[in-house]
Amino acid sequence: MKDVFEMTDLGKMTFFLGMESKQQKKEIFICQHKYAKEILKKFHMEGCKPKATPMNQKEKFCKEDGAAKVDERLYRTLISCLMYLTATRPDIMNAISILSRYMHSASEIHFQAAKRIVRYIKGTIDYGLQFCKVKNFTLHGYSDSDWAGCVDDMRSTSGYCFSFGFAIFSWCSKRQEAIAQSTVEAEYIVAAAAVNQALWLRKLMADLNMEQKESTQIHAKADLNMEQKESTQILVDNQAAISIANNPVFHGKTKHFKLKLYFLREVQREGEIQLIYCKTENQNADILTKPLPKARYEFLRERIGVCSSRAKEEC
Repeated sequence: MKDVFEMTDLGKMTFFLGMESKQQKKEIFICQHKYAKEILKKFHMEGCKPKATPMNQKEKFCKEDGAAKVDERLYRTLISCLMYLTATRPDIMNAISILSRYMHSASEIHFQAAKRIVRYIKGTIDYGLQFCKVKNFTLHGYSDSDWAGCVDDMRSTSGYCFSFGFAIFSWCSKRQEAIAQSTVEAEYIVAAAAVNQALWLRKLMADLNMEQKESTQIHAKADLNMEQKESTQILVDNQAAISIANNPVFHGKTKHFKLKLYFLREVQREGEIQLIYCKTENQNADILTKPLPKARYEFLRERIGVCSSRAKEEC
């Protein structure tokens, strides 16, 4: 690039758009430690008491909760600041996604919940994503849903994430646009969204000459070594959804979401994507769909690669 553009080598990147990067031989750690400190200072919470999780597991939010309304401008500012922090903190993605639904009807209950996230950030201010060198550079994803989790309209929450074997680099936590009539349909909606993201990531990888292939040997007149595209596995903790995706017969309970059925079956038949069952306790996307108890939350937080900058664990 130096032959074409006038450039100056500033060495390894250490800071970019509020994100800090610490590069070592076999790992890269990115965080927003400085930005998190600015949030605490901006909202006068430098001395607040830390919390172990960003959201109370049993708490449910709604628009008309009977609590006093708060300054919408202040609430929007706080949520907006926390949204940018999710660039390196997927562990707070679900909490921010839920509270962002009340930008125009924020009450004291919503504001206190947002301040709880700040208290959680205070206790994990040096946390970020640690990307380590892995032997098998394989793209895989997780998808999960929280059926009818929204009290106001009974819509479900979708959550999915992707990684190459260690920390996740692509994630989403979002309320579904359609109302799912069953847990299977909710899982199908998020699976379709995850598949679309996986197809886009596969295309991007192909453009970067990172297309994943597997070697197979075909016996004909001569033995020829040929390469075939490797399927991207998406792990789902709902066996019924996977069974329906592989079953060519439409059942009565699935006829109202035929479009997604056809789509998921087609991409699986073409070998691009493969839906794989995983146990609920190993479902990483669970952290993106609902508030969790402390032990479960910390377990999944570690699994998705969010850790302290002081951590010295070997990858």
